[in-house]
Formats: sequence, C-alpha cells, structure tokens
Amino acid sequence: MPEPTVHKVELDTKGFTVIGGVFSPDETEQIAAVVSRADHSRDAFRKTTELFAIRRFLKELPETVPLLFNRKLKSIVRQLFGGNYFVVKSIYFDKPGQSNWYVAYHQDLTISVDRKTEIAGFGPWTVKQNQFAVQPPLEILQNIFTARIHLDDTDEGNGALRVIPNSHAKGILRPETIDWTMEKETICRVPKGGVMVMKPLLLHSSSRTTNDNRRRVVHVEFSNQQLPASAEWAEKMELFKNNATE
Repeated sequence: MPEPTVHKVELDTKGFTVIGGVFSPDETEQIAAVVSRADHSRDAFRKTTELFAIRRFLKELPETVPLLFNRKLKSIVRQLFGGNYFVVKSIYFDKPGQSNWYVAYHQDLTISVDRKTEIAGFGPWTVKQNQFAVQPPLEILQNIFTARIHLDDTDEGNGALRVIPNSHAKGILRPETIDWTMEKETICRVPKGGVMVMKPLLLHSSSRTTNDNRRRVVHVEFSNQQLPASAEWAEKMELFKNNATE
C-alpha cells in the first residue's frame, strides 16, 4: 500500500482514493459466505433481478464486523480520517452480472438516524425499510467519509463508480448543472479486496453491467460528529476505545 500521505492528499484534493490489497482473497470469500448463509427474507434485505441490497448491513449481519474491520482497514480509518471516527451507516450492494441497474450522477446527501424529530437545519426526511433518513447541515456531510470494500474486481464493465474529481469541494450541487466542457469524468477501477475511500459530496454514478461480471460492495460511512441531543446515528458503532491504537 502506498504511503498514507499519498492517499490523504488524493482524498483531500480529488474527493476519492483507491487502496488495493486491504483484504486477501480468503478474507473476501469469508465475508461473502456470511451473506450467502443469511436469511434473505428479512425486511432489510432487498432483492430484484437488477440488485440485491442489505440495509443496516453490520447490524443485520454482525458476524461480518470482525471480518471487515481487520488491522489494515482500521489503520486506513485512523490514518485517513482519525482515531475518533466511528461507523454511522452500512449497506451491502450485489449487482448481478446481467444487471441493467443504472444510477445517475448524484451526491450522498442523507444520514441515517434513530428517530424523526424536529431539528433546526435538518430536512427533508424520508423513511426506507423502517429507517429514518434526513439531510443534515452541510458541515456534517463534509465531515463524513465512505469506505467501499470490494468483494469483486470492478471496472467500467461491471459498474465501477464514475466520479467528477474535486466536486466534493463545491458544496451541494445539482447534477443537471454539470458543465461537461469544464469537468472530466474518472472511472474508479478497484481490484477484489481493495477499498475505494470517498467523500459523500463527490458527484458519482454507476453504469449498467456489460461484461456479465458480478459486483459486490460493502459501503460503510464514518463520522466523528455528535448529533443534536434529540437524535442519534441509527447505526453508530465505535471502532477504537479511547482513541487507543489497534
């Protein structure tokens, strides 16, 4: 893995960075095996011909926690974000090899909280799978980091993310206002066992699958912000005890 400073500079300037070799082939298969053994009829599991997704992934399948948060991933979190960061959201995406599922350019603008309550600066609200989602103030969004853990090799043929570098630094954007004469799209190819780290305000999209290859990703979001007293992160999970090294 290149020096952490290289990835930190990329993350700060471009809004994303790709780190290979975080998980061995055996580790990725262990994570995938837990998903395969799970009861897919539960409410948090959504399955169609185009996509299989699991919301609240770490809560639904807690046995994946020690598999995902190995020493390498914890080191990445500590070095790129900080020892005071904790998990706030997790989703599993499985895009089948024949999927026509396409996601247009967007920013990730909502967080998951444990209840709906009136909080100044928070809104609008939505509810998915008994989970409350709300758009928080900009400073909370700017503070979040996302780690996308890839269980398969991913390229433009099976839905690798397409991003607009540095768009994370421009606040909340309307995708339809992208000036393609000024912006350049980048395809984020990630090897199996690799991790793409990104800022949620980075404009990103995902194309249809064209090579019949599956794409499985565990999406985990991190923050170090405390929410107002009337609400809490729905999936808050501490990674480090008293900022101790692990």
